[in-house]
Amino acid sequence: MTTEDQMKGPLKHRTLSAAIVDQLRQSILDGTYPAGSQLRQDALGDAYGVSRIPVREALFQLEAEGLVRIVPQKGAIVSELSLDEINDVFDLRGIMEPRLLAQSAPHFTDQDFAGLDDIQKHFEKAIKAGNISEWGQLNADFHMALYVHARRPRTKAIVIALLQTSDRYTRLQLSNTKAMGRPKRTRPPDRAMPGAADRRGLRFLAQHIEAVRTDLLRVVGGGSIGLRAVEEANSE
Repeated sequence: MTTEDQMKGPLKHRTLSAAIVDQLRQSILDGTYPAGSQLRQDALGDAYGVSRIPVREALFQLEAEGLVRIVPQKGAIVSELSLDEINDVFDLRGIMEPRLLAQSAPHFTDQDFAGLDDIQKHFEKAIKAGNISEWGQLNADFHMALYVHARRPRTKAIVIALLQTSDRYTRLQLSNTKAMGRPKRTRPPDRAMPGAADRRGLRFLAQHIEAVRTDLLRVVGGGSIGLRAVEEANSE
């Protein structure tokens, strides 16, 4: 067996695993597998027509993203929505994203602005049409387009992962009637933000991230629990 042949096996498994990750992630985000659902490797292998190896690798990746928990004797369980996770994710976003914007904004071109406008228009159409599956991706696309010129590859990789985690919560937030009545809080930041590389522009981004966090804590927590979580987050 040649070295090339030896490499084909692992490469094939990685390719299959990546495809399964995408499918499972989408199914978790759209509610096909709600929180608490057990994801059995054998059943998923049969459903996708693959062995358990790429399924297991996919579940480990989803665990790293926070979408599933690997529990002894039970296997993979779809993670519960968590107030602590919201605060953790948005604390990190509030630190990292303004730094990326500060480095990226001074280098924006007319083409960059046009791209942001295009994403914004698609986002608004998706909300009006109720295309839930598009919301999180378009929101992430908009944010990452803001940071395109930032020379911080590791920071951007972390922010991409944080936005993926946020996707699950953002869909819930935007599906909430009260949240939909507050478009300024749910929309991505507008064109004015990247054009202002000063403190005002960075403050706008920080306020946007914090406003989304506040809405999510209310929607996910509900009642006194959600309000208490909002108060605790704002007091830190």
